[in-house]
Amino acid sequence: MPASPLASTATATLGRLDFPPRFLWGAATAAYQIEGAVAEGGRTPSIWDTFSHTPGKVAGGDTGDIACDHYHRYRTDVTLMSHLGIQAYRFSLSWSRVQPGGRGPANPAGLDFYRRLTDELLDAGITPVATLYHWDLPQELEDTGGWSARETAERFGEYTALAAEALGDRVNVWTTLNEPWCSAFLGYGSGVHAPGKTDPALALRAAHHLNLAHGRATAVLRSALPDAQVAVSLNLHQVRPLTTSPADLDAARRIDAVGNRVFTGPMLSGAYPADLLADTAHIVDWDTLVHAGDEAAIAAPIDLLGINYYTPAVVSAPSPDAAAAGHAHGESDHSPWPGSEDVNFHLPPGETTEMGWAIDPTGLYDLLMDVTRAHPGLPLAITENGGAFPDALTPDGQVDDHDRIAYLHQHLAAVHQAVDDGADIRGYFLWSLLDNFEWAYGYAKRFGAIHVDYDTQLRTPKRSARWYARAIATNSVPAS
Repeated sequence: MPASPLASTATATLGRLDFPPRFLWGAATAAYQIEGAVAEGGRTPSIWDTFSHTPGKVAGGDTGDIACDHYHRYRTDVTLMSHLGIQAYRFSLSWSRVQPGGRGPANPAGLDFYRRLTDELLDAGITPVATLYHWDLPQELEDTGGWSARETAERFGEYTALAAEALGDRVNVWTTLNEPWCSAFLGYGSGVHAPGKTDPALALRAAHHLNLAHGRATAVLRSALPDAQVAVSLNLHQVRPLTTSPADLDAARRIDAVGNRVFTGPMLSGAYPADLLADTAHIVDWDTLVHAGDEAAIAAPIDLLGINYYTPAVVSAPSPDAAAAGHAHGESDHSPWPGSEDVNFHLPPGETTEMGWAIDPTGLYDLLMDVTRAHPGLPLAITENGGAFPDALTPDGQVDDHDRIAYLHQHLAAVHQAVDDGADIRGYFLWSLLDNFEWAYGYAKRFGAIHVDYDTQLRTPKRSARWYARAIATNSVPAS
């Protein structure tokens, strides 16, 4: 088994804006957002196939049926990565492509696709980093309860075993889950993501079963691939109170509990936090939901914590004379914050991305340092960071996305500062390699370093891609 590509950098000597030796520079995608070929090679529908084909759920009626056609064009995409100097590629496996229906034997054609992809990456000198779950649950499992059902966590362990057996000789870094907060609370709480449920009790049940799935998968990977690295990627919320009033401080505590500690508590500290249980006791019976031994299973040690960051969350207590400023992560009549539905969210002043998210690199720095203080010695990686901007091709066929370059410059400088201040950060994965299907926003928002013409599938590296290539080549934050 090859040596870990995410080896410690904590003792490296830093230059002014130079990163430590062996700092890993990558890019990330997700299967449903780029692969297309939804009915090819034995793949069966996922919840995102169902959701995107439901009228009114996705902007423009868009679906991931074709997306970036990566299933057929992966060699082109790996070549583009190679030209940019990308050192690691974080991609997800489609569960329903690997194991149609979420039960039973593996699908040879699906596994062969991922074997071809990883072989292409390795031939190009790019480290494959596989994510087992990036939101595309097989529809058949949703039909029997989805993540609100405990059985789904057990099925996830079986799926992990199939993937590990097939790809363990090629993949040495595995991520169990990507952003389980979104899967649980946007999928089953606010309903703005698949499967579109709006029940706070189901959302909390889903959160626990996703935690349990992470624990089951970690155990399987440890047994099958003892030399592999195991990670999980969390979209931790950098929660800030609007004021220092006791009421606003308590609002921040509540959102931190259901936004962050619902996962970090059991995963990293071995128990759900008492205040979360108290805040949500009227919604779900935790004593019945959490079985004996669950928290110990969830707390199986990991080698790396992936952190996905886009914007901070500024919150305040509800006020009788002002309506809520809106729910973070998408508008909905239903809240993604069980037990804290009346907490107000506020847009900080300053520039925003096309998603309407505040651009604030101090939030990334503060988050990295908060995690470092709370869990000293835990290796970290930024597994998603980037911005959507109104990209357009110029008459000469270029994309001059100076706003994205400024965003990346600011956030990489924040990462550098965190490393300089003692955070053990092993790498940075740009979101995203390609423009792609942006979930409920369809194709209306572009995060990619590479522009995709969805009619022709022509790929055009943006100016930011060339800027990022310089960052990789020099292992530093280049001038904007």
